[in-house]
Amino acid sequence: MTANERKLVAEAWANAVKTTKQHLMIQVGGAPLPDVLDLAKHAESIKASSILCLPELYFKPTTMEQLTDYLKLVSSAAPNTPLLYYHIPAKTNVNIHMGQFLEYIGDQIPTFVGIKFTSSNLEEGALALRASKNKYTVFLGNDQLISAGCRVGIDSFITTGVNMLTELTLNTLKEGQTGSNLTAKEKQEYLTNAVIAISKHGDWVETMKVAMSLLTSINPGPPRAPLNALSTRTTALMAMELQDLGFEVKH
Repeated sequence: MTANERKLVAEAWANAVKTTKQHLMIQVGGAPLPDVLDLAKHAESIKASSILCLPELYFKPTTMEQLTDYLKLVSSAAPNTPLLYYHIPAKTNVNIHMGQFLEYIGDQIPTFVGIKFTSSNLEEGALALRASKNKYTVFLGNDQLISAGCRVGIDSFITTGVNMLTELTLNTLKEGQTGSNLTAKEKQEYLTNAVIAISKHGDWVETMKVAMSLLTSINPGPPRAPLNALSTRTTALMAMELQDLGFEVKH
């Protein structure tokens, strides 16, 4: 999306949460930096509950100091809005250790409150959670590790699968937090199988859009270039595999 389109989407959500009373977190990261700062200012102007920000995507930070300096710039554009860092090394190739980073950042950014941790490295995630005496919020962004995340103490998640597997995701979280390990394991395996049935057919965004149209009342339309729409044959195959797992598929 263009920066202007992102603002329009953010404004639509800001209007919606007046009724739903949900927490509105807006991801402002991207490139170039002037757009990031503009989006951060805009998010604060529409009273976002918090902002989430990727690292610099071209001149990638390689040290904790460089990442902190970048986040200071973002925070200065929205000085009254809580700020979280979006750690997704598989996409950004920024591999700064989050446990060490959260110990390092301290009080350097007054608005900084935590991270979205999209990684399968739960050892690092657990260290991030415990950094500075559990000072920071850590959202795990991995559909297939919800029950495991609960077992190391993580209780907050931002996962893609919740867009089309909402009830199953919430049940997996509930069992991970309060249920038996065996029941949590069974729920997680079912969720994992569903995620694999969806995501194996292409890029996660390409497949998620199709899965949403198959499993929910929302049809988000096709992806934009450089991503590609799934073929009719692939869509039919995904639908069949989801039906085999016991899901009701819309046609």
